Amino acid sequence: MTEILWHGRGGQGAFTAAKLLGAAYALKEGENYALAFPSFGPERRGAPIRAFTKLENKPIGNRSEVTKADYSIFLDDTLFSDEAFEEIKDGGKILLNTKSSIDDERVITIDGDAIATEILKLPITNTIMLGAFAAVFEGISLENIAESIRQYMPAKLREKNIAAAEAAADSVAEEVGE
Repeated sequence: MTEILWHGRGGQGAFTAAKLLGAAYALKEGENYALAFPSFGPERRGAPIRAFTKLENKPIGNRSEVTKADYSIFLDDTLFSDEAFEEIKDGGKILLNTKSSIDDERVITIDGDAIATEILKLPITNTIMLGAFAAVFEGISLENIAESIRQYMPAKLREKNIAAAEAAADSVAEEVGE
């Protein structure tokens, strides 16, 4: 099972990204199962939240929160700290939306805010980080991500979000040398 932990702030779309990833995985050919769920209480807009996506080729019985993830994705770099390394498995990766560079092979950075400003005209990076994830995770394609956006986002948001995901995938592919 591949487990993904999403970190964001209320209103940034972390749970939407978790659901879109699950839908994208389910759209792949073959027998695929996904589970996506949030973890938050009565927080307000802007408060830290976590969301989870589990991907498997058989039904998923474990519905508990992810404590050690294969991938930890940060929509907001103010939520990132050294504790992030404790929540990834050996060989796990962190995808971080930041303008800074991090000198650690486990961290892949992308300036998702710049892409959001240019393409979406809004500071929301959820589909951007989905595109970045598609560039590093072999189990999902950018076309699967695009199709989940087409099926589950409002029509007026689809094309810009697909373009943002594609731009992010291209940016990350350049960084990791693919």
